[in-house]
Amino acid sequence: MILEAVVEGVTHKIDVPDEMLVEGEDFFRQMDADMDKGYQMHREWVEKPGREDRIRIVADRMLGAMESSKKTMTQLMAGYILTRMPGIAGVDVDTGGEMQQTEIIMGGGHEFN
Repeated sequence: MILEAVVEGVTHKIDVPDEMLVEGEDFFRQMDADMDKGYQMHREWVEKPGREDRIRIVADRMLGAMESSKKTMTQLMAGYILTRMPGIAGVDVDTGGEMQQTEIIMGGGHEFN
């Protein structure tokens, strides 16, 4: 599956092998368990991150992996996003430290804000 990550106006197509989506499920569940404890989203502590918050959190982690040229971690973060939000086409990742500003782009161009 492909997830598009838009970073500062440049679109990156992240190809996540189907087997990674299946084999990564234990890792994805652990990520969910960690986020169940709450998460610091820039200046705001979010006690119970919802689905959109979790996508934004993971998109921020994916950006870090991309910037560090960690291909496998980038694919795992993209895999989490693809498995947790069916129908997603991509994310427009905020690079200014405000992960709440990351836009979720659904298939067909519909955006969550």
